[in-house]
Amino acid sequence: MAKLQVAIDLLKIEDAIALATKVAPYVDIIELGTPLIKSEGLSGIRKMKDAFPDKLVLADFKTADAGELEAGMAFGAGADYVTILGTTGDSTIAGAVKAAIANGKGVVVDTIGVKDRVKRAKEAIALGAEFVELHAGLDEQAEDGYSIQVLIDEAARAGVKVSIAGGVNSSSITAVKQSGAIVAVAGAAIYGAEDPAQAAKELNELLNA
Repeated sequence: MAKLQVAIDLLKIEDAIALATKVAPYVDIIELGTPLIKSEGLSGIRKMKDAFPDKLVLADFKTADAGELEAGMAFGAGADYVTILGTTGDSTIAGAVKAAIANGKGVVVDTIGVKDRVKRAKEAIALGAEFVELHAGLDEQAEDGYSIQVLIDEAARAGVKVSIAGGVNSSSITAVKQSGAIVAVAGAAIYGAEDPAQAAKELNELLNA
């Protein structure tokens, strides 16, 4: 069964925890987005994990170098998953995987900026990634002609464990599930909603329908 991940791109951990409190009953993974990580640092991860010890916490580091070191920092602060950029070298991913194994945690490889996401997804899984995030970032989503259907098609072709991030909402989440993705990542569809709890509940129901 696919999991629902909420991507929290707020800048203050207090606001992030307040949002997470509203949506926690309906999500499986709580992601501290890169802006939040840069704003609050490792203490933000600790505070989130302390607040939600029963939830999986993902630290969106987007690490590009020193994979073992940075992954170890994230895991030491309480993260269950850390993201490593797919555009980085294999040794960086392998180093992060080494830290993950030592800590009993998982590495997620983020394909933002990767030209051939399907090829890199297969390579990342072979290197030991828990799953690969097929990701269109906010800037790519703002470009003319962007459609999440590209990611959905890639997930179906990849044949490995992937998540999809980049426009997941109530209109697209059923197709995301049908693509074989194991995690659907929703950001603005939840934190930008008038009622985040209701939005998360609806996405959860559609994902588990």
